[in-house]
Amino acid sequence: MMRGTGPLLAAVTGLWAVIVLVSQWLTEPPLSPVVTILVGVLITDVLIVGYGSTLRGPRQSRRPRRPRPRPPRPGDEGPGAQVRPEGLTDEVADQAVALLLPLLDGDAVSITDRHRMLAFAGPGHDHHARGSPLYTPTRDAVLRTGRTGVVWGRGEDLIGCPQPDCPLRSAAIAALRVGDEVIGSVTVYRTTDDPPRAELVEAAAGILSLHLEVAELESRQRLATDAELDALRAQINPHFLFNTLNTIASRIRTDPEDARQLLVRLADFFRYAIRQRGQFAGFSQEYAFVRTYVTLEQARFGDRLNVEYDIDPAVLSVDVPVLMIQPLVENAIKHGASGNVGRTTVRLRARVDPLARMLDVTVRDDGVGMDEPTLVAVAAGERLQEASGVGLTNIRQRLALLFGTHHEFDVRSTEGDGTTVHLRMPMR
Repeated sequence: MMRGTGPLLAAVTGLWAVIVLVSQWLTEPPLSPVVTILVGVLITDVLIVGYGSTLRGPRQSRRPRRPRPRPPRPGDEGPGAQVRPEGLTDEVADQAVALLLPLLDGDAVSITDRHRMLAFAGPGHDHHARGSPLYTPTRDAVLRTGRTGVVWGRGEDLIGCPQPDCPLRSAAIAALRVGDEVIGSVTVYRTTDDPPRAELVEAAAGILSLHLEVAELESRQRLATDAELDALRAQINPHFLFNTLNTIASRIRTDPEDARQLLVRLADFFRYAIRQRGQFAGFSQEYAFVRTYVTLEQARFGDRLNVEYDIDPAVLSVDVPVLMIQPLVENAIKHGASGNVGRTTVRLRARVDPLARMLDVTVRDDGVGMDEPTLVAVAAGERLQEASGVGLTNIRQRLALLFGTHHEFDVRSTEGDGTTVHLRMPMR
């Protein structure tokens, strides 16, 4: 089961339980089944807005971007300042209050973070707007303790709104959480002194909290994937730079034009590796990156290195993880030309399976291969001291973060008879 599926199923199940309870048992007369289903579908859509899940399938964006921190807002500075959690966008907050309003037996609904109003629907929206202060003193206790609070009356210690004509007279306030941390609140107001049912408000806050927690989990997953990608970039920089510069230096006197061309290709190589953004790129780009790398290595090894390409044209338009193919070719060259006194052939093959919507990539070399302990360690995902082991382990971990269990990564090797790495992953 992919990451986030379990919590998402729990959220949807809890949501429908609350909808049935409110629409069929607490509403007089009960809402019709059509209205109940329509409202349930709308709220379910809101709860899954803002994060990817197995219900939505792969994102359609061709180049997902690395998450960027939002600009600071007034009040974020100083001790205890909070950054709005993943998933609680203005759009989500607005839609949530609009859809929760008819379900929670109140006249107005608001969602806040720890410092200010994020969204408000109902009477009083003219001065309880996004960005306005949090007036209700009881909310401070809710944010501090996490316990649901109920208030009624217009006194300074109750609703606390400074507007003399504010119609709100009572409220039930429940905490929004991400894990054990209280990050905001859901408040349901009434224009009478009879406050809303606290248990309904608490249930709604619990469902929204689960949505935020799942979104936060996905955010951490993206950050972890970015960290693995950055680690791979760092590994590329020193790995063969010294040997390539030596090759270029040796040709400056004998063939200055060839040296200049190699220097341009070296610059292209590192420019792509460092500046590429997002977790995915077109296979055509990754393929060109591999060809650039192979040209630099062939300048070093000469006739000792032969690379063959067998690429289905249909593969070129498929998106693949950035810097995923080149390390496989790099390892094949290390296991081949670096340890083989004779001629080494590396083969890169790529095919698409249109029925299963899967991409198959195979890299094979006829080099020295791996001994049994090394192969077992690589198959188990252990990090080795050798750079090749680190590269394969990094690829395995990135695949798990990006695709969960929906991929295959197989390494086969015989000492003295070469290595074959097969990668199978979903098409994008």
